[in-house]
Amino acid sequence: MRLPKFQYRIPQTIAEAVKIMAGTGPTGQFVAGGTDLYPNMKRRQQMPKTVISVMRLDELNQITGTGSQGLRIGASVTLTDICENAIINHDYPVIAQATRTISTPLLRNMGTIGGNLLLDTRCNYYDQNYEWRKGINFCLKKDGDICWVAPGSSKCWAVQSSDLVPVMVAIGAKLRFASTLGERVVDAAGLYNDDGIEYLRKRTDELLVSIELPPTNGWRASYQKLRRRGAFDFPVLGVAAYIKQERGVVTDAKVVLGGIAPSPVDIKEAATALIGKPLNSDQIRAAAEAAYVKARPLDNTDFVYQWRKQMARQFTLRALKELAG
Repeated sequence: MRLPKFQYRIPQTIAEAVKIMAGTGPTGQFVAGGTDLYPNMKRRQQMPKTVISVMRLDELNQITGTGSQGLRIGASVTLTDICENAIINHDYPVIAQATRTISTPLLRNMGTIGGNLLLDTRCNYYDQNYEWRKGINFCLKKDGDICWVAPGSSKCWAVQSSDLVPVMVAIGAKLRFASTLGERVVDAAGLYNDDGIEYLRKRTDELLVSIELPPTNGWRASYQKLRRRGAFDFPVLGVAAYIKQERGVVTDAKVVLGGIAPSPVDIKEAATALIGKPLNSDQIRAAAEAAYVKARPLDNTDFVYQWRKQMARQFTLRALKELAG
């Protein structure tokens, strides 16, 4: 498969990058590592006429701050650099833990944290070459008018398949965007939309500049991933668990599921089962049961979807048991 023709621009500053994007309109696309965009272009799923590289912008390649103050990670920092950064490994080990599960070492050398957070939604009927998709008369997400996962639905059910998204939602990270209209900062939980096509609450002219992690301040988090192979594969279930404790009692908690819906699923009932109680086996089982009840995986990724629902219980147990020590 070959890339379609496009114009390639290399801005020197953020201001120049967003100005180019404003001039190109919907036919432009930012790119950093390109591990998601370029395969999509080869499959004719995305066809930008102008590709704007942000890989060399200094501000997007920096990691600044500490665990006690909060950490700012530039959107073009590679996944390998995330895995190897001493501050992230010491103060935010869940970020390094989740990042190490992404793809392969070679692709982590190219892929960026920003790219993983803005990853296109995936589906067995969508992530095929052009000829395959044409053979089934395409799908609702691209060029067609029917969702082959749920033919009676007017909604696209392609799933959010990022490993870092459920983690960022669970820990309360914020994302900073820039455009010619200025900057805005949004909570990670507010960025993702429950729709396989319009999966981001982000304007096309906006550039993701940085990810801002909250001060550690006593909280801990864990990430568990289900996939067929021990490397390379996208998650077909990801569980991010977050807790904060005082005097042996959980004062705050979140359990967020990824890989089963167009957006990360915050299981509020699991948090309710934990908050105000000690993190013991009874509460962990109650939270895991809540995750199982609320999990609604669809038949558009690897493995039988009923089994993936069962695994929501088991992987929540693993994540919370890790936090219980």
